[in-house]
Amino acid sequence: MAKSIPDSSKNRWSELVEIIEEARRQYYVLDSPTISDDEYDKAFKELETLEQKYPELVTQDSPTQSAGGVASELFEPVEHRVRMMSLEDVFDVEELEEWANRVSKSTSSLPETICELKVDGLALNLLYLDGKLSRVATRGDGRVGEDVTYNTQFIPTVPRALQAINGAQIPSVIEVRGEVYFDLKDFDSLNDEVMDLGRTPFANPRNAAAGTIRQRVDKREEELALAKSEKKSDSRIEKLKSEFNRSTSSLSRLKLVVHGIGALEGSEFKTQAEAYKTLGNLGLPVATTTRVTKDLKSVITFIEEFGNKRRDLSHEIDGVVVKVNDIFAQKNLGATSRTPRWAVAYKYPPEVVRTKLIDIEVNVGRTGRVTPFAVMEPIKVAGSTVSMATLHNQEEIIRKGVLIGDTVYLRKAGDVIPEIVGPVVELRNGSEKKFEMPSKCPECGTKLAPAKEGDVDLRCSNAQSCPAQLRERLFHVGSRGAMDIEGLGSKSAAALLNDKILKDEGNLFELTAKDLEKSEYFTRAPGKGETGRPLNKNGEELLSQLSAAKTRPLWRILVALSIRHVGPTAAQALAREFKSLENIANSPLEKFSEVNGVGEVIGIAVKEWFSEDWHKEIVGKWARAGVRIKDDEVTGPQPLKDMNFVI
Repeated sequence: MAKSIPDSSKNRWSELVEIIEEARRQYYVLDSPTISDDEYDKAFKELETLEQKYPELVTQDSPTQSAGGVASELFEPVEHRVRMMSLEDVFDVEELEEWANRVSKSTSSLPETICELKVDGLALNLLYLDGKLSRVATRGDGRVGEDVTYNTQFIPTVPRALQAINGAQIPSVIEVRGEVYFDLKDFDSLNDEVMDLGRTPFANPRNAAAGTIRQRVDKREEELALAKSEKKSDSRIEKLKSEFNRSTSSLSRLKLVVHGIGALEGSEFKTQAEAYKTLGNLGLPVATTTRVTKDLKSVITFIEEFGNKRRDLSHEIDGVVVKVNDIFAQKNLGATSRTPRWAVAYKYPPEVVRTKLIDIEVNVGRTGRVTPFAVMEPIKVAGSTVSMATLHNQEEIIRKGVLIGDTVYLRKAGDVIPEIVGPVVELRNGSEKKFEMPSKCPECGTKLAPAKEGDVDLRCSNAQSCPAQLRERLFHVGSRGAMDIEGLGSKSAAALLNDKILKDEGNLFELTAKDLEKSEYFTRAPGKGETGRPLNKNGEELLSQLSAAKTRPLWRILVALSIRHVGPTAAQALAREFKSLENIANSPLEKFSEVNGVGEVIGIAVKEWFSEDWHKEIVGKWARAGVRIKDDEVTGPQPLKDMNFVI
C-alpha cells in the first residue's frame, strides 16, 4: 500500500469497512438489521469516494467489491448458475436522473424501461430442469446460497412443475429469481402466534420471511417419525407434531413473486416484459402492477403513484425497481462488481411519526464500541410497533439536537430500522435534559476512549473480560458467518457466562454435560427415576453442534476469532494462502500485502490480534479441545498454481 496515504484516511477506511461488514452480518446472516438503509448508504458512498481517491486501499475483501451476504452451513450450499447481484439504491429523483444519464451515455438515449414494485421479502433462486423444479436456494452471497428446496414444497405459490399455457415453450434450463414474502395480515397473525408462545416477535415482514424459510422442517419431520417408530410417549409425539405443523403452517402463508431470470437454455427473450409474460404463461406468479415506461417522466409518475398507494397494498414494499426493458441493451450495459448497470432501486422516503424520548442508554458491542440508543414510548410506524432506536454516537445526538424527555420525530429508514429524525422543539417545556456519554463502561467500569486519535466512537478497552464484549464475541462464534453453531445463540451465550460455566470463549469447545448442569437454561427437572438435572433440548443441541463445529474449515475459525476487518472473504484468502493459524500468526507483515484480497490494513489487524497473549491462549485451548486449526493440504495436480490471469 502506498506510503502517501494519510493515517487518518487509513483509519477512516478501516472504520467504514467495520461498520458496513457488521451491518451486512446483521442484515443477511442474523435477519436483524441494526442501522438504517440511509446510514448504510452514506457509509458505503463515503467508502467508495475514499477508495476512488486512494485506489491502493481497495482489496478483494472490501465491501465495494462484493454484494454482501453469506451462505449458512445449516443448509447444503448451492452454487447459482448465474450470479445473483445486488441493486444500486437511489433515494430521490436527482439520484434517479444521475442513473438515467449514465445509461443514456452508453445507449445514446434512455431506452424504454420497465417499472416493478420492490417487494420487501427474501430473495430466492428457483432452478427448473426440463420444466421440473430441481432446487430452490436463498441468495446467500450472490454466488452460493442455502438449499431450501424441502421447505418450498409447503409454499402453495411455488410450482413444482412448469406449465405451457398459451403456447409457452418450456426451457430446458431456467433459473427464476423471485421474492418470498408475507401479506401484512399473515405477518400480523404469525407474530400473534409467536408472542403466544412467549417468543420475540419478528421486527418486520422481511425478517419473518427469512426466519420462516430457514427453518429445518425436514429435521422436525425426521424427529417426529423417529418418535413414532420408537413408540415414545403420546405427549412427546404430540409436541413434535405441533412443532412440525406450526412450521409448515407458517411456510404455507408465504407467497412468491418472480422478477428475473438467471441461467436460461432452450429459450430466449428480447425484452424484460416479454420474459415476464412468458414466466406467467409457465405458471409462475408474476406481479400484475409491472408497467413498461417510455421515458424518465413516466418512471417518476409510476414511483409517485405507488408512493401514494403503498399503504393500501396487501404487502409491504420499500421502493420501485426500474430496469432497461431491452435485454440486448442490458447485456451491453453490463455490471459492476456488485450491481447491474441496467437496473436501479428507487427507495421511498420512510414514514414519519412522533413519540416521546423517555431515556438514552448505551450498549457495548463485540469490539468494545459503545453505542447510545433511544428508549421511547412504544409507537406503531410503517406497520410495526417500535420502542427503541439507535443514536450511533455522541456527535450524532448533538447533530440531531435531541434531549431526554423530548417529543421526537421517528421514522423507519428504508421502512426497516427505527431512526430518530430530530426533536419537536416547540413542544419542549423545560423539563428536558441533555444526554452525557458515560466516561466508564457501564458493564465493567473501564474508562472509555477512542480506539485511535480522531475516532468519533468511544470504546471499552477491556476486551478480555468486559461482560458485554464477552457475550457478543461468544454469540459471534456461533453465528452463521462464523462457526455456524445452531445451539449457540444470544440466550445460550448469556446463560454460559451468567451461570459461570465459561469465563471467556477459550473453554467453549471443552464443555461437557456436567458443565451445563449448572444452568437451568440447558437442563430440565428430573423425571421419575432420574438423578441430577438432565440436559434439555438446548443443552443437547449445544453439545452436538459444538462437536460438529470442531471440523469447520480454517476460514470459519478465523472469522470466529473476531479479528478486526477479517470477514469471510479475507478469512478464505488467508486460509488458502497460509493453511494454518500457526502460519498466519508467524508470517511477517509484508507477506499479508502479497495476498490477493488481504492487504496491509488487514495484515496489521491480524498481527495486532496475535500479539495479545490471551488471544493466543484461546487458540491453544481450541486446538487442545480438538478444533481443527489448519486445513488439509491439497493433493494431486495443480496446473493453475502460481499463475495469474487478467480478464
